[in-house]
Amino acid sequence: MKRVIAGVATALAATLAVSACGSSDPLAEDTPEGGSGDTITVGSANFPESQLLAEIYAQALEAEGVTVQRQHDLGSREKYMDGLKDGSIDLIPEYTGVLLQFFDKQAPQVESEEVYAALPDALPENLIVLEKAEAEDKDAVVVTRETAEKWNLKSIEDLVPHCGEVVFGGPPEIQERADGIPGLEETYDCTFKSFAALEPGAITTKALLDGTVQAADIFTTDAAIEANDLVVLEDPKNNFAAQNVVPLINKDKASDTVKETLNAVSAKLDTDTLLELNAALNAPDKPEYADVAKEWLAEVGL
Repeated sequence: MKRVIAGVATALAATLAVSACGSSDPLAEDTPEGGSGDTITVGSANFPESQLLAEIYAQALEAEGVTVQRQHDLGSREKYMDGLKDGSIDLIPEYTGVLLQFFDKQAPQVESEEVYAALPDALPENLIVLEKAEAEDKDAVVVTRETAEKWNLKSIEDLVPHCGEVVFGGPPEIQERADGIPGLEETYDCTFKSFAALEPGAITTKALLDGTVQAADIFTTDAAIEANDLVVLEDPKNNFAAQNVVPLINKDKASDTVKETLNAVSAKLDTDTLLELNAALNAPDKPEYADVAKEWLAEVGL
């Protein structure tokens, strides 16, 4: 019996060896050691730009033969980061400055290149960033044109004498983030009258326009800024670090094919493109993320 089992094991080993040599898996030869080359789960945060970028990543990878699953609208960084750490999601579009500050709240870097250079040492061992895009989308303190003219506001410094009169709106997590409420208090000595927790996007814009809040945290590439003639206050003390778009990925899933594909996407993304993509999402016919992503990938040859 032992000889029979041994014979079966030998035959099975031989079969597997032949099968491996003849593998047609497009990721088999460039999957990093310890990687499997199988499905990549792409996640996104809970705002439109993140969901669009995630869809761009997903479609670009699928075009190169990579199997992709999608998990959009996972919430804030504080929520989805656990999924990246435990492997339930593999890839997500991120922003360099806030990503660095998430893992190192005392990080002093604010300029684009120095922020990016500091990231590898700050990240958990299982995560890496690929090449950053020129595209940048920063948090900003935003007011209406009426408020800006009333208080003669051009920068956050100009707002400081009025902070005690301001209800400030933004996502709940900025109450704890280093560049959120704590950062504005420390950097500018700006203590707001109160805080209103708001979902990013249309809800925040509406609250600003109807006077529920007098200032709000809004992303600089939000199409609502131009559409509603809102004013982005300058940040002369660099409370908000550089925020270049960057793929954050489980290193075991970062095969050569995956890296080359996502780096090619980053190379095509600049801030003007990001503004145009966000504007496309806000078109009157409200197109699907997948349609906007597909059209852009086709335009840039990806």
